[in-house]
Amino acid sequence: MTSKIHVEKLDKHFGALVALEDFNLDVAPNEFLSIVGTSGCGKSTLLSILAGLESATSGSVTLDGQDIIGPGRDRGVVFQSHSLLPWLTCQQNVEFALRDGSLSAKERADRARKQLALVGLTDFADSYPVALSGGMKQRVAIARSLAYRPEVLLMDEPFGALDALTRRVMQELLTNVWEQHKLTVVFITHDVQEAVFVSDRVVVMSNRPGHVKAEFRVDLPRPRDHSLAASPEFSALTGKVLEAIYSEALAVVG
Repeated sequence: MTSKIHVEKLDKHFGALVALEDFNLDVAPNEFLSIVGTSGCGKSTLLSILAGLESATSGSVTLDGQDIIGPGRDRGVVFQSHSLLPWLTCQQNVEFALRDGSLSAKERADRARKQLALVGLTDFADSYPVALSGGMKQRVAIARSLAYRPEVLLMDEPFGALDALTRRVMQELLTNVWEQHKLTVVFITHDVQEAVFVSDRVVVMSNRPGHVKAEFRVDLPRPRDHSLAASPEFSALTGKVLEAIYSEALAVVG
């Protein structure tokens, strides 16, 4: 497999605490990969290293064969907290991501409008974050992260604070956006059904120190909607992923 992201023998220590140990992973170009595991297993630490926000203690982490040594515009990041600037409108928040000077003001405005249209927020371009629901704020955050056309989108529990119905809508929206952009996605979640629904592959992490315990190929048809959740194939695969996590959860409880 040609790797977009390659992680080899990755270790990450926080003093005496070993968060990741001998972590190995390959992510293919345009693959949608989800990572699941118990709380504290190192999922978010791994994502921070991929984003260039944390450095590895040892091992290799590369994007297109180049070492990841810091943040870069080849990667977009979406966290559970949308981090929108409250004094800017939706349009202005998206344009803010394009402020490096490579585009004219008109080009920035045009691209921001297109990204907001992609996430269904054309009518809210001039609204401020305070007027938006949680799901709408996350849609703006996704539009902002995609505005500068990164090759990789890194997402850390982006829908974790949303209610169940909004979360389902956002999952479908995300898969539709991914199918149009065709970029590489690494998606962190605690929700196994969510992971199976959005992904091409699901990786299960062990308890801390985190490493890859198991992985599951998601050979379910696309495009996907939530009628898929009623299928026996979806239920069977979700059960297998849950079983892999359950043994780790039991070990945590003791």
